[in-house]
Amino acid sequence: MLAFVLAMYALVASVLGIQRQKERLQYSAYRATIAIWVLVTVAIGYLVYAMMTNDFRLAAVAGHSNRALPWYYKITALWSGQEGSLLFWSWLLAGYSMVAVQLNRERHRSMMPYAVATLMVVQGFFLVLNNFVANPFQLLAFNQGGAMVVQGPLDGQGLNPLLQYPAMAVHPPLLYLGYVGFTVPFAFAMATLITRQAGEKWIETTRHWTMITWLFLSMGVMMGARWAYAVLGWGGYWGWDPVENASLIPWFTGTAFLHSVMMQEKRGMMKVWNMVLIFSTFFLCIFGTFLTRSGVVSSVHAFAQSPIGPFFVSFLGAGILFSGWLILERLDYLKSASQLDSLISRESSFLFNNLLLLAACFSVLWGTLFPVISEAVQGVKISVGAPFFNKVNIPIGLVLMFLTGVGPLFAWRKTSLASLQKNFLLPGIIALAIGGVLFLYGVPGALPAVREFYPQVSFILCAFVTITILMEFYRGARVIGRKSGQSLLGAAVTLTRRNTRRYGGYIVHFGMVLIFIGITGTAFNQQREQEMVAGDRMELGPYTLRLRELTGQDNPNYATQHAVLELSRGEQSLGVLRPERRFYKASRQPTTEVAIRPRLNEDLYVVFSGMTQTQGGQSERAVISAHRNPLVNWIWLGGLVLVLGTLIALIPSQPGATPSPVRAASVATEARLKESDEILAKTTP
Repeated sequence: MLAFVLAMYALVASVLGIQRQKERLQYSAYRATIAIWVLVTVAIGYLVYAMMTNDFRLAAVAGHSNRALPWYYKITALWSGQEGSLLFWSWLLAGYSMVAVQLNRERHRSMMPYAVATLMVVQGFFLVLNNFVANPFQLLAFNQGGAMVVQGPLDGQGLNPLLQYPAMAVHPPLLYLGYVGFTVPFAFAMATLITRQAGEKWIETTRHWTMITWLFLSMGVMMGARWAYAVLGWGGYWGWDPVENASLIPWFTGTAFLHSVMMQEKRGMMKVWNMVLIFSTFFLCIFGTFLTRSGVVSSVHAFAQSPIGPFFVSFLGAGILFSGWLILERLDYLKSASQLDSLISRESSFLFNNLLLLAACFSVLWGTLFPVISEAVQGVKISVGAPFFNKVNIPIGLVLMFLTGVGPLFAWRKTSLASLQKNFLLPGIIALAIGGVLFLYGVPGALPAVREFYPQVSFILCAFVTITILMEFYRGARVIGRKSGQSLLGAAVTLTRRNTRRYGGYIVHFGMVLIFIGITGTAFNQQREQEMVAGDRMELGPYTLRLRELTGQDNPNYATQHAVLELSRGEQSLGVLRPERRFYKASRQPTTEVAIRPRLNEDLYVVFSGMTQTQGGQSERAVISAHRNPLVNWIWLGGLVLVLGTLIALIPSQPGATPSPVRAASVATEARLKESDEILAKTTP
């Protein structure tokens, strides 16, 4: 409650301080952000303490923890419920606000009070929810002789079994760090519009914050996909579930902003567009939180239905109206300094990239909300399944992959025909040759002959993009190596350090290539389900699974039953897989624990689905479902490369670095490298 009061104080003090030119009021507001973080930290610290000490007088503890729950899952229980997760959101936002203010209060003195005011509006909204709507410190009480007595149960209901998985100790915090973090770029954008900030210096701050929060959101999405793959037991990693989609939608707009902001930095273009993207990303994060908590859509990921929805709708409505009005009011300030010179240029590739990302965003948003819209219009809830999302987004994804390859080959302003022929010919020929080999032979041990249209196009485009990225590194590294005497690998490292943002971005693109390869492998998945008793065999492709026995174990948290399966390929034994069924005692819910044999070329994925009885109930059979998933591990590998590339892009470039593309045959490149070469000449023995 005190944190809420201070948030309102910081809001008023920021605005009055700038309007009346009283710096003491402004700095008082800045200090209030520190105090808010301290207060919310105390609150969240007590809730964690209550989880650890089994204080079941608190409804949040009784509803999401129990005595037998391991300590690390008791921490996870903090964000497993509505109340605790909203408090966690407030805590992260308070931390982000404090760090943003401390880092930028001197750099952006004229607009920081308005940025703080915006942050405090959002902070105040969530603290209202914490205090008055979803209080995490609600006590359990009962009426005894006319008096209310506070007393909790002897044990809690326990953590949702689906959340008792190591990745769920990491996935929600990463996702929240992404969701909450977009509040800071939103606040800077609002402050820039209000103050009509001169120059583009604010863009650098906004871009850095967006890259950091985009990285957290990307990691959260990847961890969520891994959780779905390893826990839900259906053999896939992305089911186009409404809550999955809610995390993907702001990722599209955030990605679009990170690309289009380059045009504003280099050419002074797309200022209105970038403002719209920043505002859209923030409001889509709030909208995703609304979807998760309101009960509007049904999902295995969603919280229970609650009366919290109208508060989010009101906040979204007011925020969108004010933001839209502010953009219209500042159209003269947002006028672009340049115009598009040619359709065959770096600018046009960014523009088409943005349009496609927004098309993907709209299609996912439309498909997610279609059941709600159909129920409101026709009175019947019509669900949209994976076929719709795949049909729309696969072509969009392939065109995006094509632009990922051709974009770096285009020059700014206009690209000549000779340049196109030079840059496209070799990658195009090699990529088509790889496609021909895949069409005729496939990949031994991983894929059959690739004859379907979309997988064939996807693999060709992935090869094309990979070659263009390698060529960009090779050309620049060859020039540096020739000048400095470094090896090609050492020169590539120097090249990357000279322009971390550009070449880190190429590494991110390569990570996306790996992810696309893994997704394309889904077209070749194989599955088989069979009822088995001890000694029975199941064939799946070249593999044989033999059920050796069923075993069981028991512990205070759950009872488990294992299916022990011997795996072989021909005459070669490949070990034992142990999928299991668990029954959690506190929540009285069953779950599956899959067994996975991971390899770079494919996963063998086995699920113990349950037991069936034969006629007459004389014996039981184990239901075993086996999946052969080619290339799926390329998705997780691509996620790691994406993280690496983003971290490199966040590192400041080496002093004296070249700010533009490095090309071996370019005279302009030689001029840009001249200063660096002089430095090398002075420092190299």
